[in-house]
Amino acid sequence: MNHSLYDFLQIIDNLVWGPPLLLLLVGTGIYFTFRLGAIQFFKLPLALSYVFKKEEGVTGKGDVSSFAALCTALSATIGTGNIVGVATALKLGGPGALFWMWMAALFGMATKYAECLLAVKYREKDAQGNMLGGPMLYLEKGAGKKWLARLFAFFTIGVACFGIGTFPQVNAIVDASHIAFNIPHEITAIVLTVLVAAVTIGGIKSIAGLASKIIPTMTVVYVTACVGILVNNAGAIPSAISLIVESAFTGQAATGGFVGASIMIAIQAGVARGVFSNESGLGSAPMAAASAQTNSCVRQGLISMVGTFLDTIVICSMTGLALVLTGVWSMDIEGARMTTEAFSLGLNEGFGPMIVAIGLMFFAFTTILGWNYYGERCVVYLFGQRAVLMYKLVFVALILSGAFIKLDMIWLIADIVNGLMAVPNLIGLILLRHVVAEETRVYFEALKNAVSSSSDSKAAKA
Repeated sequence: MNHSLYDFLQIIDNLVWGPPLLLLLVGTGIYFTFRLGAIQFFKLPLALSYVFKKEEGVTGKGDVSSFAALCTALSATIGTGNIVGVATALKLGGPGALFWMWMAALFGMATKYAECLLAVKYREKDAQGNMLGGPMLYLEKGAGKKWLARLFAFFTIGVACFGIGTFPQVNAIVDASHIAFNIPHEITAIVLTVLVAAVTIGGIKSIAGLASKIIPTMTVVYVTACVGILVNNAGAIPSAISLIVESAFTGQAATGGFVGASIMIAIQAGVARGVFSNESGLGSAPMAAASAQTNSCVRQGLISMVGTFLDTIVICSMTGLALVLTGVWSMDIEGARMTTEAFSLGLNEGFGPMIVAIGLMFFAFTTILGWNYYGERCVVYLFGQRAVLMYKLVFVALILSGAFIKLDMIWLIADIVNGLMAVPNLIGLILLRHVVAEETRVYFEALKNAVSSSSDSKAAKA
């Protein structure tokens, strides 16, 4: 029965993540890259400065600061995708999958900018006075496609309950705590369920507050550990990068015991896991961006774009290089065990696995909280505030059950619902492409004029 269900889900996954969706995902990113003048490259320094600089004279509506909104989005993206997802991508598609993950992320930064810009532009307040925004709002109010908005909200609830939001995160936490500290799965599942229930009662401010503390700290700890592995294997870095690039186009590994995967599998694994990790084009981050206290949709779009850069270009790259440098990608292990083994070999047997376990537990926990919020926003959009309590009860029950589902089935279900969620959002972005371009043009013209006026004023005073 399980085998027939798995085979059936595999067929659906191959259909969902076939060439049409891959072309739509990457194609949308390529389009916005050219239409917006490669904004993710030329405006990245400005975007990074905005992350740490408070916006002056904020009179715009919002629930939390722009930085807290980014951390909420990052809490939902930085998780098992960066640690376990990269491992499963390399297992499926070889080292070349990491290259395609990079490509998807670089173009995905432009997509993330566009979707978060639209989220702030079309947001509104719900019955409780909290901000409600995201693809469901810009699909309905901007594109005039209410049926697509409802479809997106329905799929998002599916992702929150059966995809990124629950099963992969819970499975990663119980595995990591068992591997590193020998804690029984049942104990971890119960403690995790209680913690999630306690935090989600507080809503966006509670989630954003926790994420703003955990995410920056754990990111620094995890990246520092990865840098340690790179330093210990510095001599092998050029050949590792060469293997990654070569495998991306040959579909076959140059070394190791891996038989080889086709180029299509490498692309599929890299893009699918990349989207699972950074969520560019998925439509999730816009829901967090909509809660930001800001006067400018463009400014928040730039800040949100940084999320994809940090998630994939920095953190996923670190994990991927650690797996390739240590040769673990070709071993007969998978999931969290694969990354744990890489850290064990790259650092030391005691410290390495502990870093992975702690990183996984904190990252996955905040991902659960972030996705709980995304699901809640879509429940409010579809059914109103009265349905939130029932949603939260179902969500918490799924957290408890997620510890006992097999890893291969988990990733299949997550991939399918992710893909379905992306489709209406990407259609919305294409329909509203001119709005994104016009808002961007107006903002940067105003910024240029402001800088010019400031320079003239200083020159006059001199």
